[in-house]
Amino acid sequence: MSDAPRTDSLPVADASSHPETPAIAAPARTATGSIRTSTATGAIRTLGSNPATAPIMLHPGDAISLGRRTLYIILLGALTALGPFTIDLYLPAFPVLEEDFQTTAAAIQLTLTGTMIGFALGQLVVGPLSDKVGRRVPLIVVTALHVLASVGAAFAPDLAPLSVARVLMGVGAAAGGVVAMAIVRDLFGGRRLVVMLSRLALVSGVAPVVAPLIGSWLLTLMPWRGIFAVLAAYGIVMLLSTILFIPETLPVARRQDRGGATMLQRYRSVLSDRVFLGVLVIGGMTFSGLFSYLSASPFLFQVTHGLDAQQYGLLFAVNSLGVVLGVQTASRLAARFGPQWVMAYSTAVLLLSAVAIVVTDQLGLGLWGTVIPLFVFMTACGFTMPNVQVLALDRHGKAAGTAASIIGAANFGVAGLISPAVGWLSHDAGITATTMASVMVGCSVVGILALWLVVRPRTVGMLTP
Repeated sequence: MSDAPRTDSLPVADASSHPETPAIAAPARTATGSIRTSTATGAIRTLGSNPATAPIMLHPGDAISLGRRTLYIILLGALTALGPFTIDLYLPAFPVLEEDFQTTAAAIQLTLTGTMIGFALGQLVVGPLSDKVGRRVPLIVVTALHVLASVGAAFAPDLAPLSVARVLMGVGAAAGGVVAMAIVRDLFGGRRLVVMLSRLALVSGVAPVVAPLIGSWLLTLMPWRGIFAVLAAYGIVMLLSTILFIPETLPVARRQDRGGATMLQRYRSVLSDRVFLGVLVIGGMTFSGLFSYLSASPFLFQVTHGLDAQQYGLLFAVNSLGVVLGVQTASRLAARFGPQWVMAYSTAVLLLSAVAIVVTDQLGLGLWGTVIPLFVFMTACGFTMPNVQVLALDRHGKAAGTAASIIGAANFGVAGLISPAVGWLSHDAGITATTMASVMVGCSVVGILALWLVVRPRTVGMLTP
């Protein structure tokens, strides 16, 4: 990639200050009997029968087997999903919580706001910390915090302790998505980075959509406190999986410490990148449009259009398929044409489909007039999200944790602020497709402006092979 400052220029520790760390690692024999050596540039050469023609692998992940990559995708995807599930799994329990605690709906809503604030702030701390001390330790510590906070929420006697526990749960869930993206960037680059990040984007896009459905199903089996017990169990599984299966992907020699970049320097380097700032806005607007749909859909489809729980669940499932279709297709197109050009089309489709929802609602075309363009909107979200991550992280390999934390905090923080605008626009008239799509239109317009005025696709180079 070219143009704009990259964190490759960040100050790194001088080799002389680390005499215990050689510039060139000793040759290692692989399971197949060949010898693998690394160079000072980070390239890896696997020596076979003819060392002169052995392939050079520019990224550590190039030498990982398909089975191991599949395991990483599953585990890192599950870590990424911990955040959306922590935020959204208990949404169907809001009426029950309101009744049990004898409080208002607005007070219960504040527990969701607190979770998102904790999630955003946690990412801003965990990401840079993982650049300094490595990936595993922050991931293990913060995931353990999530488990303890989930147990605390399950036994909360009233709303105040529950609110505190929810904030801590948000902080604890923050590590999953941030460190997962940073680990992928540690291991991969170029077009393979597109493919790997597309898998994580698939999870982060689908998880917020399916989490309320799973929460509804859990409420048929257990009281609302059981949902937090399930989240605690989820966290324990992720904690054990991290300890047993996820290696440290940021060796000491590559960490930004002892003469390296400070946290402030990493933030300054990342935030001084014009392209990064542009895709940051695009990602925040895309997530805000998605969360506007999530916050409005229960009222729109169950109250206005009269769908029952099963029909509502089917609608969610169909829209989830749209996200899946978009993410998987985007990974192939981005590798061939460049993520910036995929976003040029996907952001335009976001705007057109949102406008179509407003038009069909004003024409009185009913449920199908809303559902069809909504599916297109969700598919366009799937096209956009992985390309945001690719453009941001490909440019900042040496501060991947910092870059990933800013992306995650912006996505959820901005979405948490904007998505309630649907209810504000509705006032006392009730949520309609027009009020929901109006927020989507506004988000799409801002995203398009950020792409063409800030990112400027023609100035962004193509991905490396």
